Amino acid sequence: MAIVIQNNSSIKNDNIREIIIEAAEKTLEARGISKDDVEISVVVMDNDGIQELNKKYRGLDCPTDVLSFPMYEHTVQILDAIKEFREVLLGDVIISLEKAGEQAEEYGHSVEREISFLVVHGVLHLLGFDHKEEEQRKIMRQEEDKILNMLNM
Repeated sequence: MAIVIQNNSSIKNDNIREIIIEAAEKTLEARGISKDDVEISVVVMDNDGIQELNKKYRGLDCPTDVLSFPMYEHTVQILDAIKEFREVLLGDVIISLEKAGEQAEEYGHSVEREISFLVVHGVLHLLGFDHKEEEQRKIMRQEEDKILNMLNM
């Protein structure tokens, strides 16, 4: 299977593909899932495009940094599907490269680090992680930090 990347952003970043692939693969590795068993679609766009999706799917008429559209609710379901089918589509991650640049500047770190974080965050959502409640938020943040450390970010 694969990590399929579509770049619809007007902002150019020469190593965006490598950043996305490495962050997605490390996230899968950290969760004990082989990249060969799953497919993830990552679409990179600008604020206008992600704002349309945010409004359509979340009812929020503003740009956001990352959206995830998982095919499964829980990691257990994914692991069961891998056992049964061997090849599983996990879902889609949509990232605003424009928003990533804005946030990198705001937080005082590189755009590459911000993109890595957004990919990790998005893929964790595909794997069943959530952050609606405080305890979930703590668990997800710990996992994000662990993976970013694996990426030397």
